[in-house]
Amino acid sequence: MKTFEITCPVGREPRLDDIRYAAAQVLRLRRNAVVNVIDPTKSFQPTMRGAEATCRIAHRSIDARGDVKMVYKIEAYYKTEPCEDYKLDEYQDVSAAEPVVVVGAGPAGMFAALKLLMLGLKPIVLERGKDVHRRKTDMANLSKTGTVNPESNYCYGEGGAGAFSDGKLYTRSSKRGDIREVLYQLVEFGANPSIIIDAHPHIGTDKLPKVVENIRKCVIEHGGEYHFDTKVTDIKPLEDGSFEVVTLVDGKEQVVYKTGNVILATGHSARDIYEMIDSKGWALQPKGFAMGVRVEHSQALINKMRYRGQWEPGMPAAEYSFVEQVEGPGPDGEDVERGVFSFCMCPGGILVPSATEPQTTVLNGMSNSARNSKWANAGVVVSIEPEDVPEQYKEAGAFSLMNFQQDVEKKMFEYVASQNPANPAAAPAQRMIDFCEGKMSADLPETSYHPGTVSAPLHELLPDIVAERLQQVFPIVNRKVMKGYFTNDALLLGVESRTSSPIRIPRNPETFQSDSIEGIFPCGEGAGYAGGIVSSAIDGINCALAVARRINPVMEEPAQEDAE
Repeated sequence: MKTFEITCPVGREPRLDDIRYAAAQVLRLRRNAVVNVIDPTKSFQPTMRGAEATCRIAHRSIDARGDVKMVYKIEAYYKTEPCEDYKLDEYQDVSAAEPVVVVGAGPAGMFAALKLLMLGLKPIVLERGKDVHRRKTDMANLSKTGTVNPESNYCYGEGGAGAFSDGKLYTRSSKRGDIREVLYQLVEFGANPSIIIDAHPHIGTDKLPKVVENIRKCVIEHGGEYHFDTKVTDIKPLEDGSFEVVTLVDGKEQVVYKTGNVILATGHSARDIYEMIDSKGWALQPKGFAMGVRVEHSQALINKMRYRGQWEPGMPAAEYSFVEQVEGPGPDGEDVERGVFSFCMCPGGILVPSATEPQTTVLNGMSNSARNSKWANAGVVVSIEPEDVPEQYKEAGAFSLMNFQQDVEKKMFEYVASQNPANPAAAPAQRMIDFCEGKMSADLPETSYHPGTVSAPLHELLPDIVAERLQQVFPIVNRKVMKGYFTNDALLLGVESRTSSPIRIPRNPETFQSDSIEGIFPCGEGAGYAGGIVSSAIDGINCALAVARRINPVMEEPAQEDAE
């Protein structure tokens, strides 16, 4: 197999004959050789008899370093080389199979359930929140009134945090496993096939609910179970090595599920699950996470910067990303370097409230599939390690960073409540240059954040370890990455704090089981072993494989983990 690249204007596709001619040249065949072209984004793949070679479109990206162009990476195979289409394993009827309880219906839980179907095991998915459609009512209420439903919000409910925060599938890492199993299933359940080849695949908040619903229907049709409004309150080990999973249904009725294996995929905000684990003496560890602000610019400005003035209608809304090492206050009073980076960038997106507890303020971003909002937003966050938090938090052990995170979220809410008690869902906000100069903004620009904003001294509300590094990084980005980024027309809103879990549930890297008890499989972001939709989904797949391996030791080993 050989690879080559071919380019074309943004918004167009390369001519198939151009791909064939280029393949013939790379493979040293005659110019008019018969070459089949496989495009994974198309449902129909025309093939010609007697083909001397086959090409597959493997990757697509935008190159804006000079003239803006679309770059396609093509794989070329001689007819003697295998070039088979990727095929998913079949889902089995598991109605009478051994049950496996999956706690949480986010990406990790959903893809664990799908893999269990493939492996002939019965997933019983327990989700504290509502189904993906009923969630919308609670999120609308949060945006309008500031009232948080602790069991149904932007983080809890079918699809998890990712279902209503854009559906970006940016990881391309193959260390954890084959990401095609995730991408091809998403397409199977309704996502645009373009995610298979795009450099930055994206489904869109408007499209994800249907995809998530279709996954649930598949699990149920094959004999699995889904239970919503079902909050896990306890996991009791039994003498025979199995477990009783105790749940509270609709906040009233107690229902118990018995199983030999539990996949714990509860997401990065399920504080009560960590408390339950801690009460049993099972191992927990503090884990570094990142905290900062949501930064909102006009999309027109980002387009101008990223496309170098060449943006035209029809071109995709431009994205950006950066990572810098910035010095700031350290645990011993001396400056230390910490990573400051953009996170969850939403071109043509909007900002949404993402709190899971009353009297806290948390922000996130999302985009619809068209990415046609006039704003662009991204989290810009600072890495925080366990040793960075003030001494009074360290006494809480594994909960040190989570308590620190929660206090900052409360501080944001309390400031807004003190300034505008009639609108508690508003976000504290500050213009970018004002923030860096440490002064209040006299007024604030228009924003996509529906609940509104309150002018606030974010440079004081944020911890020093975060604020001082952010004040340094914005001019650096302006100088090194995007001239024009550092502007007082840009708005900072607080706080972006749910980047990943601040707690890890330690597990064996080979068996994926809890270090404390066999049969419990900590999984995904909530366990501290993933950071996004795709990595969480792959972790769910690997945990399902590990469960099957425990039940049937002759099975192939799952991929070993690479902890976030």
